[in-house]
Amino acid sequence: MRAIEYDRFGSYDVLELRERGLPVPTEGQVLVRMSVAGVNPLDETVRSGKLAPALHKPLPIRPGGFGVGRVEEPGASGLAAGDRVVLSGGRYGVSTDGSWADYIAVDAAHLVPVPDGVDDETAAALTTGAGYLTAYLALNELAGFRGGRSVLAPGVGGAVGQGGVEVARVLGAAQAITTATTTEKAELGRSAGYEVIDLTHESLREGVARLTDGKGVDVVLDGVGGSVTGEALGSLAVDGTLVSIGYAAGVRAEINVTDLIWKNAHIHGFRFALFTPEQVNAANAALLDLVAQGELHPKVAQVFPLEKAFEAQRLLAEGGPFGRILLAL
Repeated sequence: MRAIEYDRFGSYDVLELRERGLPVPTEGQVLVRMSVAGVNPLDETVRSGKLAPALHKPLPIRPGGFGVGRVEEPGASGLAAGDRVVLSGGRYGVSTDGSWADYIAVDAAHLVPVPDGVDDETAAALTTGAGYLTAYLALNELAGFRGGRSVLAPGVGGAVGQGGVEVARVLGAAQAITTATTTEKAELGRSAGYEVIDLTHESLREGVARLTDGKGVDVVLDGVGGSVTGEALGSLAVDGTLVSIGYAAGVRAEINVTDLIWKNAHIHGFRFALFTPEQVNAANAALLDLVAQGELHPKVAQVFPLEKAFEAQRLLAEGGPFGRILLAL
């Protein structure tokens, strides 16, 4: 079978397309024939050597933590050969071989069936980057979200930005706001039906104040970090909650402590380790059902063939795509 691997850390050119034998599932595993794999920022972090050695498997590494395929060998999973499934949880592409290959051996607990009304690319777009899943768990389990509240999910092109807006709406948000760093992205977001603050025309705080009549937002899903975190904290309503999820814009933030004090603000850090595999699978199953019902619309920016994995990673890291980047197998 074909697989993308690297045996040294570095730039995109360390990725190699190789011929490998089929994985041999161990007890409790399922052999899956992949059809679409997702490209995720964590793949870039690991490949560039920025993840601590204790947090990833020894080289060589086969990337890919997301994807959709068909069951080839179900083992004792209760699934049937030919069932379409999506990867749900696990540390594939980091702690064990990932989905950038024709076949992958997956723990049965990390698979969720894909409904008939959802095609492979859409299912992969929903789960890649875990933006929809993160928003669903953060709002329901951490933020105590209730219908009628307002949500800010900065970064219109990113997984959390898009997933946060769509999931908040489905859960009954009165307002679901995102941001764009260019007017082009702002227009793309608006054409998709998002409420977007164009940061080339106004600051995040100004935009939130304008859209909420000065009240601020009840919840921030911060998948951006860096300077955005302080601005987002200052955009909260009194008793508001900020959930810190990612740091695409940097790991250091400057905040005004009076935003914490006067707003009685609550801050949570988000990690998937906070949730059981059963919670993750139930959330992914619920999200897939919402896609099947036409309530969620994951965006695909571009699909590359497997042999162009290096171009796919470059576009994700440097091109600022609007939507998810996928690999077709």
